[in-house]
Parts: sequence; structure tokens; C-alpha cells
Amino acid sequence: MQAFNRMMGRTRYVVCRIMLHLGGSDVAPILGILNRAAREAVDVEGDMEVLGEGLVEVSQTLLQYDEYWHSAANQGDVFWSEGEAGDYVNELFTDSAQRYLSEPDYGDDYRDNQPLSLPVTSNVVVMITVAYEGEVPDLETDLANIQALKEGLKALINLHYKHKLRAIQVHFSPARLGDELTSDQLLQYYPELIPL
Repeated sequence: MQAFNRMMGRTRYVVCRIMLHLGGSDVAPILGILNRAAREAVDVEGDMEVLGEGLVEVSQTLLQYDEYWHSAANQGDVFWSEGEAGDYVNELFTDSAQRYLSEPDYGDDYRDNQPLSLPVTSNVVVMITVAYEGEVPDLETDLANIQALKEGLKALINLHYKHKLRAIQVHFSPARLGDELTSDQLLQYYPELIPL
């Protein structure tokens, strides 16, 4: 009983990542919303309120595009130490950032030199990593089915409004306009995705 009492006073940190693959000819507009949220995240340099608003917008957009959901995966862990949770956030951040075609380009010269017509990708992978305090059963379960994933995305939105989020990162592939993510590349670089 004593060990349980000691644990009650400690803060429970959860770090989790959701990967969602959307496919179809109409998924490209999602990239505009993702890019805008990413630019705002860079501009505010870690302001959790602004990052949270971006996460809400991304989550709501994904919920609206649910007919394009093809596959998903999630992973995470529980920590009783903020330092260990932070290390895991960094590990997932590095992994997401190194994924195929997930490196954005925000240089001005890039926008000026765009060709008039660009190939439109029919595959988009969104990777959302968050750290939060407390317990959220809707995120701490297997999200590889459509209903569970919907509840998980809604739980992310609620975490923002309850001010429980401690870290937010959103990566996506392809991150650059004109890049294409083929089905073969999807299998090669995102092998953990499970069909929904």
C-alpha cells in the first residue's frame, strides 16, 4: 500500500505517436493545412497555445477526411519522469523527421521558382507526436481501426483545451510541394502502417 501511495503523488506522463496514411486523388489539400500549421509552429518557437491550436486544426481536418484513411499505426509509453518522457519525445521526433519525404522547405526562393504544374500526390502520411500529463484511455490503446482512431483524434483536441499537452510535433510526408509518395515508397518507409 505504501508504494501505491507514493505513486499517487507523482505526475504521469504519456508520450505517443499516431501515424495516419490518407490515400486518394483528393488528399492534396490536406498538405496546405499541414504546411500552414508547420510554418506557424516554426514562427512561434514552441508556444504551446499556438502549437495546440495547430494540432486542433490538423486533427479536425483529418476527421473531416476520414473517407480517405487507408492505414494507421500508433505507439507510446508511460513515464513517471519528465526527463525520460522528454527523451522519448526527442527519439520519436528524430524518427519522424528522418522519414522519407518528411523534410519541409520553407525557403523563399523555393516558392518563387515553382513550376506552373506540379504532380499531385495521392498518398499523404501524417505523424503526430504528443506528450501529455494524466491518463487518456482513447490514446493509450490500439488505434488501427477507424472508430478508435476517431476517438484518439478527438482526445488530442480535448487535451489541448484541458491544457494537458506538454509537447506537440506534427510531421508529414510528402512535406514539399511537388514531391510524390508512391505506394511502393509507402510500404518501404512506413512499414508499421496497418490497413484500416
